[in-house]
This record gives sequence, C-alpha cells and structure tokens, in this order.
Amino acid sequence: MDRVQVGAGISGDFTRWTSEFEAKVRARAAAGDPDWARGARLHPAVVRSVQRFQVGESGDGANLIGKADRAGDPEYSAAVRLFIDEERNHARMLGLLLRSAGAGTISGHWSDTVFVYLRRTLGLRVELMVLMLAEVIALRYYRALRDGCGDPLTAQVAGLILADEQRHVPFHCQRLRVAFAASSRPARLFAVVVWWLLLAGVTVVVSVDHGAALRQFGVGRLDFARGVIALFAVIVPTAIPLTDTVRMA
Repeated sequence: MDRVQVGAGISGDFTRWTSEFEAKVRARAAAGDPDWARGARLHPAVVRSVQRFQVGESGDGANLIGKADRAGDPEYSAAVRLFIDEERNHARMLGLLLRSAGAGTISGHWSDTVFVYLRRTLGLRVELMVLMLAEVIALRYYRALRDGCGDPLTAQVAGLILADEQRHVPFHCQRLRVAFAASSRPARLFAVVVWWLLLAGVTVVVSVDHGAALRQFGVGRLDFARGVIALFAVIVPTAIPLTDTVRMA
C-alpha cells in the first residue's frame, strides 16, 4: 500500500505546508524536466486513460482559492495556491508525456465535469472532501501507472506526480480536521458515511472507465478498488475523527 503520512495531531497552522510546497518548487527548478525528447510508448488504452487524468489535473483552482480566502487564514490561502500550481504542473507534464507518445490532450471528459460540479456545490469542506476522493484515486492510479506501464519516461512522470500526491493528502486532511473540529459527533458521522458512499461510487466508475488501461498495468479492477479502499480507510479517521472531543493544537 502507498505510504501516506496523514498525521495524528490537529493544528490550524499551515506554515509548514507553504514551506514544503515552496521547497518543492525550488527542487523542481533544480532538477529540471524529464527528457521529453526520448519519447514514450503507450498502449492506446493507456493514452485514453492518461488523457482523462490530464483533464482532471488541469483546472484553474479559482473556486478553491476563493473558498480558501474566505476561510480567513492567509497562510492556508498561500498553501492552497501552491497546491494548485503543483496540480497544474501535473497537467503540464501529462500533456508533454502524451505529446512524447504522439498523442494529444482532450478538452474535457464527463467524469471531470461531475467532479467539478460536486466540488463547487457547497462550501470549503465539501470541496475538500470531493477533492480528496480524486487524490485517493490518483494515489492508486499513479502507482499502477509507474509500476506497470513498461515505459521509462512514463514511469518517471508517474513517480514524480505520485510523490506530490502523497504530500497533498495530509495537507487536505489537516484542513478537514480543522473544519470539522467544532462539529458534533453525529454531524461528523453523517459526513463520514456520505464520504464513504461517494468513494464507493467514484471507485466503481474509475475502475470501469479505466479498466482497459489498468489491465495493461497488470492491475485488475477489483485489485484497484481494494487498493483505493485500503488507502481511504487510513485517511478518513484522520480527516474526520469521530471522537467526541477534538483538541486544537
């Protein structure tokens, strides 16, 4: 299973995250891009799958930024902007990977449209809960892509994105813990139940929609779903704890 350090404490201080995101910006600049000129060889099913993930990574983040600004924490707002920049970089790299494979990007996909609609429906908590579904799916997907694609350039790109996603999860977990800190236990329990139901639906859709690509990675639909569920089971109690008393650090 992917190692995701979700953390145990609750803190409203997001200074750590701005520092970590900024450090990653410097590290990326120092390392430079993968060597796109060496090209990539991808099965047509993998091309279609990567195109859909590229669309999902390419949003402008304006809605999330607006909600983060309204939350009234300048440090969190700064961290969100850096997070969105990292997601945009994922979209950029996936686009260049597709070009290296002789393929193009697509303008949209129905699954991304649904995700965006759900994220924008209510406030910051709902936006982050839906966003976390995508992050958990991404953790399992990019690991499968890295380990099973059989192409060095693709494996490198997937590994770079996976490392970022492993950092995104605890970042969002921390904010969700802060957001639910004052909620009653029944309210948190309701949120957890709805969250699990959404995860189940999303996992089924992605497993079916990307099944042909997953087979190319040597991962069955059921194995993919099990991996997503195992990750989510670790994340949920950290993001929305069900204890009656939640202490703020």
